[in-house]
Order: sequence, then C-alpha cells, then structure tokens
Amino acid sequence: MSFLPTIANDLPNSLNPANAGRERPALASVSTGVVPGLVLVAMVTSVAYSARGLSGLTLFSPMILAVVAGMIYSNVLGVPADAKAGIAFSQKRLLRFAIGLLGFQLTLGQVAGIGFVGVGIVAATLGATFLFTVTLGRLIGVDAKLAQLIAAGTSICGASAIVATNIVTDARDEDVTYAVAAITLFGTIAMLGFPLLAPVLGLDHHAFGLWAGASIHEVAQVIGAGFQNGTLAGETATVAKLTRVAMLAPMVIALGVMARRGSGDATGAKPPMPWFVVAFVAVVTLNGLVAVPAQIHTAFALAAQVMLTMGLAAMGLQADISQLRSRGLRPLMLAFSAFLFIAGFSLTLVKLV
Repeated sequence: MSFLPTIANDLPNSLNPANAGRERPALASVSTGVVPGLVLVAMVTSVAYSARGLSGLTLFSPMILAVVAGMIYSNVLGVPADAKAGIAFSQKRLLRFAIGLLGFQLTLGQVAGIGFVGVGIVAATLGATFLFTVTLGRLIGVDAKLAQLIAAGTSICGASAIVATNIVTDARDEDVTYAVAAITLFGTIAMLGFPLLAPVLGLDHHAFGLWAGASIHEVAQVIGAGFQNGTLAGETATVAKLTRVAMLAPMVIALGVMARRGSGDATGAKPPMPWFVVAFVAVVTLNGLVAVPAQIHTAFALAAQVMLTMGLAAMGLQADISQLRSRGLRPLMLAFSAFLFIAGFSLTLVKLV
C-alpha cells in the first residue's frame, strides 16, 4: 500500500466521498502533498554532499553534484508521480527563498561592482541572443512559438522565462516541455563546463562571474558555476544574473504587445512579477544599512547553500532527456546554436571591456 496521497485525497472535502463526515485541514493536505518530493530531493542532496568527499569529486560543489545526481536518478529510475509536487516546490519556492537569503552575502557596494558596463553587457547579450534565436528559428523552419520559448529561456532565465513567455505566446504544452528540457540540458553543460574554461580563457574572478551571469541559462546554474570559481565570482555572477531576471517582465510585456498587435487583441495577461528579485534587492539593502551579527551571516549562508543545492537537485530530477527526441533535431540545433551564441557574444563583450 502506498504511503503517498491519492488523487481522491487531493479533492475538496465537499467532493471527496472518502472525507464524508470528517474535515481534513487544508494545511495538512498541502504538507502531505509535498513531503514525498521533499524527501526525495533531500536524499539526492545528501548524496551530493557525501559524494563531494570522494576522490576526484572534491573540485565540484555540492550544487553541481546535486543536479547531476538528480538527472541520473530521474532518467534511469524515474520519478514517482506523487513526488512531483515536492520537487516543484523545491525548484520554485525553496530556490527563490534561498536566492533572497543570498542577499545577506552581498552589500550595495558589491552590487554596484558590476557597474553600468556590466549592466550594459547583460542587456546587450539578452537582446542580441533573443533576436538571433528567433531569426535563426525562422530560417531553419522551427515553429515560431517554440523558437520564442527557446529564445526566452536562453537569453533571460531558463524555465521561468519559458513559462512567463508562454503566457503571451500560448504555445502547445509539448513545446513548453521541449524548451525546458533543452534549456536545462545546455544550461547544465554550461554550469559544468564554464568553470573549467575560466583559466584557459584567462578570466579573473570578476570577469568569469560577469560572463557566467550574462550567459548561463538558469539562476541556480549560474550560482553553481559562479561559486565553483570562488566567492567573488559567485557574487558577481549572482548580481549579473539577477539583472537579467529583472529584465523578464519588460521583455514579456514587449512580447505581449507584439502578440496583441499581430492578433488585433487589445487585452492580454500580465507577466508574473519576479518577487524573489525584489526580495534579493531588499535584503542586500538591509545588509548594507544594518549591522548583521556574523553568526547570523554564517547561518544564513549555510541555509542558502543547502536550499540552493536542493533546488538544483530538484531541477535535475525534472530533467527528462527523452523530451529532446520528441520534436526532431531542428529545435535542438536551435537551442544549441543559441547556447553557443550567448556564450560567445557575452565572452566577447567581457573581453573587450
């Protein structure tokens, strides 16, 4: 007998015959719904921390090991359906809360460290990558809506940008799944490979952080790659990446305006507000204005690292490599080309300035 909640248990009390004559608190229902997934994510996270002590793996952070372990588990053993709610909770809410806590590791002076030049690099890379991907998609015959999803995921912030963009593009569900799978694949490759390229390319910690933040797809992937090369690189990468994330809302608004003009629809859904970016900025501001005890800093830093590792483990658990075969080679080549473009374009700008 499964210990996981059934579909019937998730129905409202008034519609569920099994609950006749008794009430079940909503909080308990939510808790039991996410617990199995949280337990699985915690197990993968524990494996990542344990594996770091093995010979040959000490160079990799627990975050990187967690996403790899999660991908191996999901694609070899498969993820139970009842665990998906907890995995989604870890990847979305837990991960974003951890990003907010990262603000305690930064000050306003550090945030200003990327300067107007850094912001310019991020903005230019975002715009050029989006236009390149959409244009190339049209040239090689990829569906326009799928091309926009891949463009948004590559240029802005991965899966979050894909979901937000789909509010205005209204692509098919399988297109969204494909785009997320492709972005996760190439973002993970970037997370694993970029730290190894830093000494080869002659990038110092600041330059590498700026490059990683301007080019790697997901927030968690940026953090994983950035902190792999040191604290300064990780902090710079985080700030640069969150600058990209902050551009999500105006980008989706612009896409919505273009979509409404094309269809003649005067209405449209509002894009979601990236509140974790607001929280991050608020915490950084507080950290610069108020003297926070060192013990609290240490506790928050540990909590943020563990939750980020859990978020990456969840991301790995949701990565289904089989989805990449569902639409043929053209969309995959488009995502790969976009990956190469954003890496090369941003690296060129970082080197030039």
